[in-house]
Amino acid sequence: MIDDLRSFATTILLAIGALLPIVDPLGGAPIYLAMTSGLSPAQSNAMAKRVAINSFLLLLASALAGAYVLDLFGLSIPAVQVAGGIVICAVAWSLLNQPNAQPGVSREETPEMTVEENRLRAFYPLTMPLTVGPGSISVALTLGANPPQGLRPLVVTASGHAIGFAIVALAVYLCYRYAGRILKALGPIGTGIVERLSAFILLCIGVQIVWNGVHALIASAFPSVH
Repeated sequence: MIDDLRSFATTILLAIGALLPIVDPLGGAPIYLAMTSGLSPAQSNAMAKRVAINSFLLLLASALAGAYVLDLFGLSIPAVQVAGGIVICAVAWSLLNQPNAQPGVSREETPEMTVEENRLRAFYPLTMPLTVGPGSISVALTLGANPPQGLRPLVVTASGHAIGFAIVALAVYLCYRYAGRILKALGPIGTGIVERLSAFILLCIGVQIVWNGVHALIASAFPSVH
């Protein structure tokens, strides 16, 4: 039971640590604020909720279907770990070196949209690719690429991923719902610091994932080497 709880907590923390910096709801808040500037406060809050739910479902589907996609294309787990880790490192490196941009927030009124149009807009482009882009999907795919054997470990891992994704989606909702207040409180310097720290953590996670894949590839190629 203790091992299951430890594995459960580790899975949750890994999902949050790997996805939160790359989803970066705080960094996406200015863009979200600009793209929903024509909505009323109630409509903007409802939109933030839809984006969070869409993000959770998209990440969960990527993790759960990842193993089957790999089997379909005949890809090995270590290869996916190396490729996914390289993608994470590349994204983290670009975030670390990008200039401190201050996106302008447009306040122009937009034409009234129907409920169906708002739902479609909540998925594209606000959920994908603004919030959950190719990098986030690659990370979720990598996290779910190595399902454990046995029903109990599988349930523990899947539940941990689901809770981790839910926490990331909650962060998306809170950052988008209170985007105006958060950006006003942090200021440009505080926002830049948060983005840089998140990028560095993401880079470390990417290096670790690459090493795990390389280690597995070496072990499979030279099974007698310990």
